[in-house]
Order: sequence, then C-alpha cells, then structure tokens
Amino acid sequence: MGEINLLLEHFGYIGIIIALVAGLIGLPIPDEILLTYVGYNVFQGNMAYELSLLCAFIGSVIGISISYILGHKLGSPFLHKYGHKIHLTEKRLNFAKVLFDKFGPFLLFSGYFIPGVRHVTAYLAGINCISYRKFALFAYPGAIVWGFTFITLGRELGRNWSLVQVYMTHYSGYLVALLFIILIIASLFLFEKERGLNL
Repeated sequence: MGEINLLLEHFGYIGIIIALVAGLIGLPIPDEILLTYVGYNVFQGNMAYELSLLCAFIGSVIGISISYILGHKLGSPFLHKYGHKIHLTEKRLNFAKVLFDKFGPFLLFSGYFIPGVRHVTAYLAGINCISYRKFALFAYPGAIVWGFTFITLGRELGRNWSLVQVYMTHYSGYLVALLFIILIIASLFLFEKERGLNL
C-alpha cells in the first residue's frame, strides 16, 4: 500500500496511468486497490474525480493495447516463454484460454473484473487475430466501466475505502460470479450493437 501512496504522491495523475499500464501488461500491481485508493484521494479532495477517471481510462487503454499488440505480433510462444516473468503463469493462461474460447470478445469487456484474467485476455485477442476494431469495441468500454466502478467506490466509501480489499479477499469468488453475469449481459448488448453496425 505504501508503494501506491508514494506513486500517487510523486507522480499524481501520471502515476495512475503508469501503474495501470504496468498492471495490465502483467506486472503484480493491485489494480482494484489502486483505483479505490484514487477514489479515496478524490474523497479527501486531493484529486479531481473527472481527471482521475480520464487517467484511469488512458492507462487501461494503453496497457491493454500493448498486450493486444504483443499477442498479435509475437503469438503464443512469447507468452509461454516469457509469461512467467510478468506473472502470467501456465495455470492463469490456461484458465483464461478456456474462458476466451467460450466467451471470446465478451471477455475483453468483462475480464477487467476478474483478477488474473484481465492480464491475459488482450494477449489472447491478439493471438487469435481478432481485428483491432472488434478488440477496441469490447475492451475500451470495459476500461471505462472498470475504472469508474472502483474509483467511484473508493470515493463513496471515503475513509472506509480499504474495505474493498477485505471484501475482495474474502468474497472475491461471489463478487466475480455476480459481476461476470452482469458484464456478460452488457457484453451481449455490445455484441448486438456490433452486429447492427456490420449489417
């Protein structure tokens, strides 16, 4: 937690971008805790709400886009050879691959809310040669919803923002299941919208 505090103290809004880029590429950064702590700083008046949301979106988009490009250009051998260096273990890769095979692009939208999966979905999208247009259509709105959810949660919880960490630790399974259902429904809505654009 001290590292996140130092990051925001020294780099401010740019720190949000840096941390989310690194976290979405696969480095071990507690993204949800970071975002709720940003929300707490908004509550304290140290950061502006709208600018925090914008920086969270920018950082998420850059991070997930880099992952997509790496997956597209370097393919699965890159992940299997170097994935462990950025904490993308075989177990995590296999789990994400099963989900991606079932839900495809929908997972790009909802995967942000599933720790261990959000780091892999963009790589898999690139490896599976999903077009950039389709990737962006699903991944970028997911970035907006994810950042908005946790920054707003931190702001609304105020001094109790750290409860997010407690609930994420003890109830993450139930929370992930609930969020996944909600976000799959939202993803289906995006899919229908995309089909309408292609007609």
